[in-house]
Amino acid sequence: MVSGKKTMLLGLLLIATTASSAEAQRWDGGSDFTEYNVPYDGRFTFVRISFSALSQWGRRRRDLKWDHDWPIAESNLMKLLNELTYVRPFMEGSNILAADDPNLFNYPVGYVSEPGFWTVSEDEIRGLRNYLLKGGFLIFDDFGGGYEWANFLDKMNRVLPDAIPVRLDLSHAIFHSFFDIESLDYLPSYRGLPEYWGIFEDNDPEKRLMAIINYNNDVGEYWEYSDTGYTLVDLTNEAYKLGINYVVYAMTH
Repeated sequence: MVSGKKTMLLGLLLIATTASSAEAQRWDGGSDFTEYNVPYDGRFTFVRISFSALSQWGRRRRDLKWDHDWPIAESNLMKLLNELTYVRPFMEGSNILAADDPNLFNYPVGYVSEPGFWTVSEDEIRGLRNYLLKGGFLIFDDFGGGYEWANFLDKMNRVLPDAIPVRLDLSHAIFHSFFDIESLDYLPSYRGLPEYWGIFEDNDPEKRLMAIINYNNDVGEYWEYSDTGYTLVDLTNEAYKLGINYVVYAMTH
């Protein structure tokens, strides 16, 4: 359980958070995303998993889906992770890796944005399956609705054919790994009521949680806009608590 002092510190840091450290990674519209990657040095580094989206066009621009909220969301999250925990993350950037990139095995946590539009090749299926079975942890975020859920299940079942997602309630340890989260009814979004699902080793809720699924939710967007006044501070605090808990849980399980 985390003291009120830490919760207050989170709020103060949130106010002070800016996107300046993400400027060096800002996408210039090119296609070679590896130029933004940082070398492995043993520190925790945020990794975003890229994929070829089912649809790559939005109403106004090319929309890769996996890049939503990048790089500001992860930059802001790493600032608070560094200030509030004993995890000392890499602060000068983050990585974008395909699911079949062998470098993925250097990093314990991977983040997948918009899995409602997720696709996987045979090589990516094998890479991601091996990553999860060898101890990797995935965060799925920013999707909702029946069609997107169906696409996520289809691709996840190709990665782990026997996997059955389990809806998580507040009793699960991931919601108490650093912050003692008191409710899951926060973070309303345009996608409906948020739900949290997990995929467990051998489909056994008593074993290791391999993936957390933020369904009907967009936690990363709260991280991205935390310094803009666009979202309420209380809601953004809850999003940061979730992100920090996810990382701490993955690093300790």
